[in-house]
Amino acid sequence: MDIIKLIVCIAACEGIGGLGALFTAPAIPVWYRKLKKPSFTPPSRAFAPVWTVLYLLMGFSVFLIWREGLQYSQVLSAFIVFWFQLILNLLWSVFFFGLRSLLGGMIIIVLLWIAILICILLFFDISPLAGGLLIPYIIWVSIAASINFQLWRINK
Repeated sequence: MDIIKLIVCIAACEGIGGLGALFTAPAIPVWYRKLKKPSFTPPSRAFAPVWTVLYLLMGFSVFLIWREGLQYSQVLSAFIVFWFQLILNLLWSVFFFGLRSLLGGMIIIVLLWIAILICILLFFDISPLAGGLLIPYIIWVSIAASINFQLWRINK
């Protein structure tokens, strides 16, 4: 049963990444590439591999929580917060790339960062490993938020 939960968690996370890519990919050559970017922006080719690994880590992390048992309110709450932040993750792609809204993306990514932090704190109480697996994610989202803010600031 655990292997099915693990596969579901990883597939769901990677699937959200795939959905986000549907909004991202078309915008890169026609819109994103033309934006003035801050000097610390990673090359576009770095994003897909980094996100693939992050979604894998997220999937494994939420699996560790799920297997603790959703009948426990603390576990269920953490599990729900995780899926909420993952929806925000998708919404960022929709707003930033799909709607080409730098301000909308900024608002969503701030909410996403807060939700990830809450998720990490909840996960650490249940499984320190699960919480730790989300640290690279919040670091990357912090970088993305900084880029998003600078893009909004210099491309107004």
